[in-house]
Amino acid sequence: MEIKIISENKRDFMDLLLLADEQEDMIDKYLDRGSLFALYDNDLKSICVVTDEGDGNFELQNLATYEQFQGEGYGTYLVKHLFEYYKGKGAIMHVGTGDVPSIVSFYEHCGFTFSHRLENYFLEHYIEPMFEEGIQLKDKVYFRKTL
Repeated sequence: MEIKIISENKRDFMDLLLLADEQEDMIDKYLDRGSLFALYDNDLKSICVVTDEGDGNFELQNLATYEQFQGEGYGTYLVKHLFEYYKGKGAIMHVGTGDVPSIVSFYEHCGFTFSHRLENYFLEHYIEPMFEEGIQLKDKVYFRKTL
């Protein structure tokens, strides 16, 4: 496996980014200012975007793996790579996500702990209702991990 940092033509990865964040204008808010990491195992499998939020805080804004490769460990491998990459560059890695049991479990498995909740975030910031595993996303839950 190989992880590359993509610094040009980030929008070329929009199809994969949209798997994790369904509204393109929301992705536009962090894509240009974020670092894009692409995981290849022969071909592209997974991608993520991390932003520097200042004061030693980084935020994992988007993490997506092509559906046919989900559950094979690519997302976990990429998150662990981020922890090593940002170790010594900051203090905390944050991630905000929908309040869905499998997603919450994934981030907890990766070592994140619950931080806080933004009530009605998805209802207020997205044009169309968003669903994950049949659950309508309402609140955005944040997790954190000390680097």
